[in-house]
Amino acid sequence: MFLTRRENDGVSTQPGTVPRGDFPTVQPPPMAPLHVSPRNLPLNHLSRNQRTRDNSPHHPAETLSSNSPRTHARSRREAAARGTRIARHSVPATSEPRADGVSGWKARTSRGKDRSRASGRGGGRGMECVVGGGAGRFAAAMAVAPRPRWRARRARGHAPFRRRRACGVVRAGGARSSDGCVAVREGFADEEDYVKAGGSELCFVEMQQGKAMDHQSRIADKLPPISLGNDPLDLVVIGCGPAGLALAAESAKLGLTVGLIGPDLPFTNNYGVWEDEFKDLGLAKCIEHVWKDTIVYLDDSEPILIGRAYGRVSRHLLHEKLLDRCVKSGVSFLSSKVESIIEAVDGYSLVACEHNVVIPCRLATVASGAASGKLLQYEVGGPRVSVQTAYGVEVEVENHPYDPNLMVFMDYRDYIKQEIPCSEAHSPTFLYAMPMSSTRIFFEETCLASKDAMPFDVLKEKLMLRLEALGIRITKTYEEEWSYIPVGGSLPNTEQKNLAYGAAASMVHPATGYSVVRSLSEAPNYASAIAKILKAGQVKGTHAYKRSNGNISMQAWNTLWPLERKRQRAFFLFGLALILQLDIEGIRTFFHTFFRLPRWMWQGFLGSTLSSADLVLFAFYMFVIAPNDLRMGLIRHLLSDPTGATMIRTYLTI
Repeated sequence: MFLTRRENDGVSTQPGTVPRGDFPTVQPPPMAPLHVSPRNLPLNHLSRNQRTRDNSPHHPAETLSSNSPRTHARSRREAAARGTRIARHSVPATSEPRADGVSGWKARTSRGKDRSRASGRGGGRGMECVVGGGAGRFAAAMAVAPRPRWRARRARGHAPFRRRRACGVVRAGGARSSDGCVAVREGFADEEDYVKAGGSELCFVEMQQGKAMDHQSRIADKLPPISLGNDPLDLVVIGCGPAGLALAAESAKLGLTVGLIGPDLPFTNNYGVWEDEFKDLGLAKCIEHVWKDTIVYLDDSEPILIGRAYGRVSRHLLHEKLLDRCVKSGVSFLSSKVESIIEAVDGYSLVACEHNVVIPCRLATVASGAASGKLLQYEVGGPRVSVQTAYGVEVEVENHPYDPNLMVFMDYRDYIKQEIPCSEAHSPTFLYAMPMSSTRIFFEETCLASKDAMPFDVLKEKLMLRLEALGIRITKTYEEEWSYIPVGGSLPNTEQKNLAYGAAASMVHPATGYSVVRSLSEAPNYASAIAKILKAGQVKGTHAYKRSNGNISMQAWNTLWPLERKRQRAFFLFGLALILQLDIEGIRTFFHTFFRLPRWMWQGFLGSTLSSADLVLFAFYMFVIAPNDLRMGLIRHLLSDPTGATMIRTYLTI
């Protein structure tokens, strides 16, 4: 029971100026380079008939047509079987786009090993996406799904990971071996951690994270370095996204000595927010474009006006604003990935970083995104994580049919008559559009949620087919975007000493994908709870700290996840599981019913202002006005899906 997001501090995206730099190289086992020609439509697969095996006299260059989707699927299976690994990616900051808006690209392979730039994620061999064709082409990349290396990890009551297939890509899960161990992907805590990081779409996620934003300041240029060898810090915040910067600044304002640790990377994410929410946070000046209203198209019937202004956030201004707050409050900084957090015998936490650097602190808080399983423990037996994916492009067009005064929140109208032969392609998708003018617009094809991430190449193909059906001709491309947001999943284990914040603390709204506004708005209260428990444990006049008999972190966890929040989340998880089961007609029926509710209900749902009691009333109204087929579906879902029993149990908890 939910709608979509466009702001997230976990894994996500944002349009804007085209970044500088080249695509890095991706490196599989020894084989000849792959020379690939682009097509007008989506991120094409590297098919067997596109490869030239220049180094082998037994395999002459093949020049067969690569337009067959079946050929594409076969090529991805073969590439996965070769054991291709993913390495770090970056996107060029400036390149002259072609007049027709078609991206030029090529891919090559080579030997080597690299590591991901994403908060402590390990890399390996991979395929490097590089700019091809000279200055006249905008960068786009295609990568095959990785075949991971495996290491043994002692099982702790987890079920064996399942094997899944999608569009010919082998997404291998771990298998329980005879000695009672579970195989997990190297660099990740478990299968769920890998999925949260990007899973089979990890290449594109890392490309998005690696974009260079020349207008954003480097954190190291603004904040003083963490002093090594001095007294332990009160708090270390791991992660330099919006959640991490906000929490570090608010904690330091309360008199704590705070260190910020993480890769010194810019904001590359796409942040779309309700204007009034950002104004309430004192961040109105960070909004670069405002639409006076938002509109929803479900089918050929009358569109629905939401009646609320929507804004596009400037990633540059937001980064500078949050960084300035850190400067004023006295936060220090270390640019490094964090390998582990160790609890010392004296009660301090030791944050182990790269190059054998260890930072002692009284408390460590992880705010490094959803894929933080190496640093945090999560509840066992919780709901499976789902994924919201979206492929976007900011372009100049000859014309488009959308009113520049209205932001298109969802367009579920079916303009795509051509079927895409891929299992994931059958999941419903919608168009999300930000028209800046009559000719400049940001389009994004979005899969609201799916059990297995809809591949970005499928989303791009859907988007291009949609634009073609609408008669929209691209004349210039400014930037591509790959948005990947894990939704749902388990909450962190609140009995652990290490804390979490933002997406690492499962603060992403399961029903919408939004998280940044919550992370920014709750930072003061969370910082206050942390300061309170730290100051309560300090012995006046000495540098020693006494430890409480109970868990010193429990109060902070309860501030972040009180029972009221848990009830709301259980309700949203129930709605998420329902949406995952609906086809396109079911989605349209659901949202037609949703927008027939009293305005305060659906507006409150979109703004996350409904209490757990309001949500019960919301569900009752929804059931009363729903058509019979949707009513029966709701009843079956409540009685048969585990999220229904969990929701009832959570609501009955006192």
